[in-house]
Amino acid sequence: MTLRLLLILGGLSAFGPLAIDLYLPAFPAIARFFATDSEHVQLSLSAYFIGLALGQLFYGPLADRFGRRKPLLFGLGLFTLASIGCALAPTLEWLIAARFAQALGGCAGMVVNRAVVRDICTPIEAARAFSQLMLVMGVAPILAPLAGGWLMLLGGWQLIFAFLAVFAGVFGFLVFFRLPETLSKDIPPSPLSSALGRYGRLLKEPQFMFHALTGGIAMAGMFAYIAGSPFVFIELYGVPVEHYGWFFGMNSAGFVLAAQLNGRLLRWRTPLNVLKTTTVLFMCSTIALSVVALFEPPMLWPLLVPLFMCMFLLALVLPNSSACALAGHGHQAGVASALMGTLQFAIAGIVSAVVGILHNGTAMPMTGMITLCGIGAATMALLARRVTARAADPRLFAQQTQTVEGNQ
Repeated sequence: MTLRLLLILGGLSAFGPLAIDLYLPAFPAIARFFATDSEHVQLSLSAYFIGLALGQLFYGPLADRFGRRKPLLFGLGLFTLASIGCALAPTLEWLIAARFAQALGGCAGMVVNRAVVRDICTPIEAARAFSQLMLVMGVAPILAPLAGGWLMLLGGWQLIFAFLAVFAGVFGFLVFFRLPETLSKDIPPSPLSSALGRYGRLLKEPQFMFHALTGGIAMAGMFAYIAGSPFVFIELYGVPVEHYGWFFGMNSAGFVLAAQLNGRLLRWRTPLNVLKTTTVLFMCSTIALSVVALFEPPMLWPLLVPLFMCMFLLALVLPNSSACALAGHGHQAGVASALMGTLQFAIAGIVSAVVGILHNGTAMPMTGMITLCGIGAATMALLARRVTARAADPRLFAQQTQTVEGNQ
């Protein structure tokens, strides 16, 4: 994969973190502007997750039928217009609706970048590519909350959404002139009328579903953290708004470091083998997080240590589970990518909403949901290994094993 293509795909991957993380420090300010509380502002985050989940179902068949570029350009245009709508929102209901539309546009990049990787990479190369993309997109969660805090201080929370509109417009220009079409001309275009049938067949495929749910449930733990951290950091532990990004960025730095480590691990181990260990360690770190939160420490740092480990291990779970789920689906990479993303963000939307519903003035709603996600991800990974072992599927083993043995 060329550096130019990697940077473009990494930027497309960054749309999700930017649209989420950039406005997290503004939650209290948005609540004051609309004369409500942070729990109601969290509905705008849940609406974004729901939009990401539903929108991907449409872009998957479109990407397999019309190619990767056209649906992507449409999505970037919609994201730009919706971002302007967010900046001009006169009511909280307007903001929630505009965030939903913003997600419908932003999810195009998420579907297309995974499909492009599957178009040009073998399964083990795809796992490495996803790790590289996480390294590129990992900069966004480090810088976004910090930049969001300063943007809010400079021009209010509305400036955050104006910045997103400009960012999407610039990227639309880059995609139009620099992103090549990667859908093979040898693959006949899939008719849109077959989309429901293809989704149905994927839902009945245990290997795809268990691997997709492994990553989806693990990712939901991250979004429980995203939804709960503004209250825990800013209101519960008194972190200044402009410093929130530094604390958030420390955990994101762990995400970036692990993405680099994953690329090295894949020289000697297959994605399936990496998942076997990392999902168990991820579960253990989430349990440790809830144990610490039960004691309600008077300072923030005891929570930061297990949170860092959770984010570190998450970056070892996500690329490998994605590569395993998409293995063998090159002929329908758009649909497979879309369904995987829909499952991930549907779960994330539910989990983030539950964090707000369970709000009780402590860190437990956030940490408890992260722990449940850790246990769920480890369970799905175990089921995926059992199903794959019974099937002895060459799509997941043969080529990957040969590559690993060659490196040894």
